[in-house]
Amino acid sequence: MLIFANFWMDFIILVTVLFSIIYYYCTSTFNVWKKLNVPYVRPIPLFGNYLKVALGIENPMETYKNIYYELAGFQYGGMFQMRTPYLMIRDPEIVNNILIKDFSYFTDRGIHVDFKAEPLSEVLFLMENPRWKKLRSKLSPAFTSGKLKQMYSQIEKCGQDMIINIFAELKKNPNEIDIRDILAKYSIDVIGSCAFGLALNVASDDTSLFRSYGKTAFGPSIFYFIREICVMISPAILKIVRLPFFPNKTTAFFGSVFKETMMYREKNNVVRNDIVHALIQAHQANENSSKDEIFTESQILSNAFGFFAAGFDTTSTSLSYCLYELALKKTIQDRVRDEIKLTKSKYNGVIDNDFLNDLNYLDMVIAETLRKYPLLFALFRVATKTYRVPNDSLIIEKGQKIIIPTFSLHFDPRYFSDPEVFNPERFSTKEKAMRPNGVYLPFGDGPRLCIGKRFAEMEMKLALVEILSKFEVEPCEKTEIPIQFSKLSVVVIPKDEKILLKLNPLSE
Repeated sequence: MLIFANFWMDFIILVTVLFSIIYYYCTSTFNVWKKLNVPYVRPIPLFGNYLKVALGIENPMETYKNIYYELAGFQYGGMFQMRTPYLMIRDPEIVNNILIKDFSYFTDRGIHVDFKAEPLSEVLFLMENPRWKKLRSKLSPAFTSGKLKQMYSQIEKCGQDMIINIFAELKKNPNEIDIRDILAKYSIDVIGSCAFGLALNVASDDTSLFRSYGKTAFGPSIFYFIREICVMISPAILKIVRLPFFPNKTTAFFGSVFKETMMYREKNNVVRNDIVHALIQAHQANENSSKDEIFTESQILSNAFGFFAAGFDTTSTSLSYCLYELALKKTIQDRVRDEIKLTKSKYNGVIDNDFLNDLNYLDMVIAETLRKYPLLFALFRVATKTYRVPNDSLIIEKGQKIIIPTFSLHFDPRYFSDPEVFNPERFSTKEKAMRPNGVYLPFGDGPRLCIGKRFAEMEMKLALVEILSKFEVEPCEKTEIPIQFSKLSVVVIPKDEKILLKLNPLSE
């Protein structure tokens, strides 16, 4: 009897010790904000403030939005993504300092990727300084205004193919069309032609491997979701779980295609002023570079893949949201169409840089679309040096991770009245002048501003000109109002990945 009692006593002690160790591990990071006297949202053991996201109940942007309002009245506050402490910045001036004025303290995004284990994930977006800065300087010449002007005819051809595709789809079903799929094919053709010199003709090819593999790059993925949860608990878990940032089959496919493209150009001395040419030059410059500035073949290929993946999915999704809002707001749609007609008449139907620059109201519509549907619901940074917040007692230690809640700022009524309403007038010259910097960040800001911003805006404007000149857009019976967002995606995309609308051809 005594032996039995001792066994249970030892068992209870062992369980208590194990529980204590586990509890300590799950909460060991939770006192950081209290020590710094920083306001914070109370965390739950292991899950921090991320329980609903981890259970797939809530989209991260909704979680950030709730935390943002819990911290109302403060310039910043602490939160926890699982065990990882993040500092959420709410004050526009501090946002501006981090992204621009004091950028040298926050040069990196702090998004965990094991580049040695995942070499084709070392894209410009994820690269750390100084390698990021070196590659960006090599790629920037591919996005000058002069280079963009040279792309008009190529994008125009892709737009014409898109219109043919729309009419073909309307013959199959005149009552509804998946506009997101149509625009994804258009964007793939644009990025393939303008950035890589590839005539893909995806708009007329439903079996395109570029489309099918492209869907997997940023589409909803339970594996990516699990990966991010593991990183937030402890990056060391990835060494056991081994879940890549991008699917292996996707990077393998694009890697082989772009490697073949680059080899052909180098072998045949083909010079074309695009992204591929800039990447080739970056690779060829290795001979005169220091160790930290050398770009390996895998880094060059991963950036070719990164530009392709980001260039088609983000732009096509933003375009889809724009047409969705125009379908629901006919008066705004009619005003855009009238502006296009008037401007076409002014330039005798010639679409060029001056034509696009004169579409001021369309600019406002696109800006409002990107406010209401920012594809990145937050910007991430990490302190690369210890930093003291100006006019404040807070010292941000080196290694501290930062969240700038883009979506929450875009929906803050202090900066955008009635934020749920789609209102392009927010971006009139007068209204913009009244808003502080640091509250509208669809492309980020500062030195790490999206390198393809002007290219994306041009591509969007040209697509909208083509579609709205030839079709009236309206909701169909299956149009989801309001749109529900995916809880498993790295970007803000519809839950079922579709946006169904009705397109009525206009008489010439």
